[in-house]
Amino acid sequence: MNALARSLVLAAALAANVAYADAPAPKPVKPTNRAEAVAIVAQARQIVTPNGIDRSEKVRIGGIEQWISIRGNDRRNPVLLVVHGGPGYVSMPMSWWNGRGWEEYFTVVHWDQRASGKTHLLTPEDRIRPTLTAERMIDDVGEMVAWVRKDLGKDKIFLLGHSFGSYVGLETARRHPQWLHAYIGVGQATDSPESERRGWRFAVDAAQRDGNAQAVRELEALAPYSAPGHPPTIEQIYAQRKWVAHYGGVMAYRRDNQSDSDLAKLSPDYSDEQLRALWRGNEFATPILLPPLLAHDIGANKTLDCPLILLLGRHDTNVNSDVAAEWFAQVRAPGKDLVWFEHSAHMPMTEEPGKFLLALVNKARPYAQKAGDAAP
Repeated sequence: MNALARSLVLAAALAANVAYADAPAPKPVKPTNRAEAVAIVAQARQIVTPNGIDRSEKVRIGGIEQWISIRGNDRRNPVLLVVHGGPGYVSMPMSWWNGRGWEEYFTVVHWDQRASGKTHLLTPEDRIRPTLTAERMIDDVGEMVAWVRKDLGKDKIFLLGHSFGSYVGLETARRHPQWLHAYIGVGQATDSPESERRGWRFAVDAAQRDGNAQAVRELEALAPYSAPGHPPTIEQIYAQRKWVAHYGGVMAYRRDNQSDSDLAKLSPDYSDEQLRALWRGNEFATPILLPPLLAHDIGANKTLDCPLILLLGRHDTNVNSDVAAEWFAQVRAPGKDLVWFEHSAHMPMTEEPGKFLLALVNKARPYAQKAGDAAP
């Protein structure tokens, strides 16, 4: 290339750069903040059907105000009350993603329990602390079931308990079977001391296979973990849970449950202020409520007077699913179904949401249909 040609090429390049520099900067692609993202989610999940329901309100349960949401495409559908786990691990803020399909077949009631989520922000901790007992939590469930039945005009509903919620949920089903189409247990608590021992053994074995000296050292320091007559302290529980989660016992094939809890950040059900304090109740209530539960075998009772459905993650060693399945095999109930989620641990509603919806529709809803409690 001669000197003239090179000069022309250089001039063209400089002109192009000048034109590019003068061009307006491209507009940012939205959403650029949480408010914009939440608005998109809220619009997409809006209930627009003529007979639908979408309510968010405070209800007085157990002497205090507690937050609930009620959503569904058709009021004629059966009601499903969700009792979340933790204690304090609310399910309402994840429901925009993993529970939208449920609302086509059920009227779904999510509830931030005592010392949980938005409810925790309504009452001072010093007032709530003396009430944080298993019996009070069970009574709250009973009051909520009674309120839902009356408010929504239903003789019976479905009660779904997850993790800690499966303890208070199962106890409610035992006391008030006549109120329920069926009880649905997810991550079902039964023989908690045995579940804890198996979870510890799982984590030790996984750490040894992995050559993880730190994990082995920390876990063996807990031995004998959950020995008969010696329930674990909250510090020991947290230490065990750390490595159970790391080796996929909370969410299969993952090292924590962040992909579930992060869903809360886009929830239209929570303001920024409520979201910033979302897990404060979990931190407050867990040391009080969890250790006593893990000291008891609540599966000793092998009779239930309403239908029983268990939805269990095959990899769940957080609340050991094999222990729950062994209990299920011995239970006498008017109807029984167990669905295994082969690619889930403790969070099958998030890990396998499609299969979870199918299980609710195919295993639970027929009980309501038989009773004439379902939209055609």
